[in-house]
Amino acid sequence: VAPVPVARPTISEDLQQEAQSPLPQSMSQSDRIAANVEQSTADPLVADTESRDIIVESDAFRAVFANRGAELVSWQLKEYLSNGRPVELVLQSLPPEDDEPWPFTVAFEREDLTYLADQALFRPSRNRIRLGERTETLTFDYEDASGFSIQKTYSFDPSESPYVVRLTVKARLGDEVLQTAIQWGPGVGGVTVGGSVFAFQQGPRGVMYGRVSEPDGLLSVEPSLERPDRSDVSEQPTYDGLLDFVGVDNHYFAAVALPEKQQMTVNFRAVQLQPLAQDGEAVDLMAFELQAPNGVNNLAFFIGPKDFDILERASAPLIRAIDFGWLSVLVVPLHRTLKWAYGWVGNYGVAIILITLLVNIVIFPLRHKSVASMRKMQEIQPEMKAIQSRYEHLKATDPDKQKMNQEVMALYRDRGVNPVSGCLPMVLTMPILFAFYRLLSMAIELRGAPFMLWITDLSVHDPLYVTPIIMGVTMVVQQRLTPSQADPMQQKIMMFMPIMFTFMFLWAPSGLVIYWLTSNLLGIGQQLVTYRIIGPPKIRTVQQSSERRVKAKKI
Repeated sequence: VAPVPVARPTISEDLQQEAQSPLPQSMSQSDRIAANVEQSTADPLVADTESRDIIVESDAFRAVFANRGAELVSWQLKEYLSNGRPVELVLQSLPPEDDEPWPFTVAFEREDLTYLADQALFRPSRNRIRLGERTETLTFDYEDASGFSIQKTYSFDPSESPYVVRLTVKARLGDEVLQTAIQWGPGVGGVTVGGSVFAFQQGPRGVMYGRVSEPDGLLSVEPSLERPDRSDVSEQPTYDGLLDFVGVDNHYFAAVALPEKQQMTVNFRAVQLQPLAQDGEAVDLMAFELQAPNGVNNLAFFIGPKDFDILERASAPLIRAIDFGWLSVLVVPLHRTLKWAYGWVGNYGVAIILITLLVNIVIFPLRHKSVASMRKMQEIQPEMKAIQSRYEHLKATDPDKQKMNQEVMALYRDRGVNPVSGCLPMVLTMPILFAFYRLLSMAIELRGAPFMLWITDLSVHDPLYVTPIIMGVTMVVQQRLTPSQADPMQQKIMMFMPIMFTFMFLWAPSGLVIYWLTSNLLGIGQQLVTYRIIGPPKIRTVQQSSERRVKAKKI
């Protein structure tokens, strides 16, 4: 089946010749195509009499199917709100002139049949469906006198997943069984692209996982995750292989087919949505078309949130649609722990504080060792400077300069100081901190989740900017408590870091700010505990005799 890029393709030359009467030359090209198809269309035998919508509703979603084309025109998630209304995953804001297909548009090799299938008034088997516990089906039928017939059956099984619908398409032209392709229009709704540097967002793009065919035509040995964007599609729009899932997603939601390792060909197509406002920005979206050698038979589609548990219930490999990055080995346990904590306290803001506390307890020994080592380095600074002052008149290329390094290493050995131990423990804690940041950036559970008082959504910034300002103050306090070996100029430069971080965190999701603020407060407490354990700093007075002893020992 050849890819069909739009829902209203041009008419074939044969049908143009079969037109019963000439058309006015003043008609537009699109009107002429529609008129030619209409003149050559046989009388419908099985069809509806007028355009109408069929609603399928459950506790999780409300779907609207149009009998014209038997296509999906709305899919709203009841449990996820945007401006107080259910999130709409079928984009409604596309300009009419874009002429993009609705989800589940059927495409054929013959473009005239594609157009007819899109415009036909299918007869639905049900007027409205309210899903309960049992499987329900919605069937659309169309047939005309030419022998062209098509049946589209949608099946819903709430016990399988609340966000999965299965599609079966049967199409014939006389005795010929027609091969079909399924189109999904541009993107998936529910997310506004944009934000600050710290408010990481994953934009609309393609996504697929499975054993994809290599350029030589052979399947890859191991399954891989691909996320083609606009630039990738311009070079390679078509992929095929044994795929576990394929479709489009954005930061929080996904619309993907679940072929379950069936052979599948997907054709991605980048679509640029022009701004509706004059000063707006264009948005890059992604559409896709699926083709299966054995036809569309009970093909499952997931249309819903990128919630870890919900994805896993629909299909185990589907959890890879959440882009946790290279730290997923740490993020996944943290994610499960966060949901466990939420199950106990019933508030994701409090759950973030509890998990931050647990993380800081785990890394306390490393932080303690780091602060203790920096304190020792601070204590020997006078002796270090004394050694350096004796050799400051020498050039860097002078062989005697090596004696300074020998004296410094001897000083480290005598005082039991390891210069690396001051920063190494903190470096080891960085993966945990980055993993926590990635988790709070991607977790859909925080979307619309309230904390307390004025913070009503942990996925957006603090509307009063109170928490990021307090966070900046804690950074200043933490810096003043941390032993430093930097010169005065470097210390002044470092004091600008809290200002810079505060400015960036003004627009960061409040969940991230709460995590960072809590971590800073715990860090301050940990430093005070460490100072109490190791005692006050030892003031060492450098004497000439001691300097000579150190020098004599090494030389």
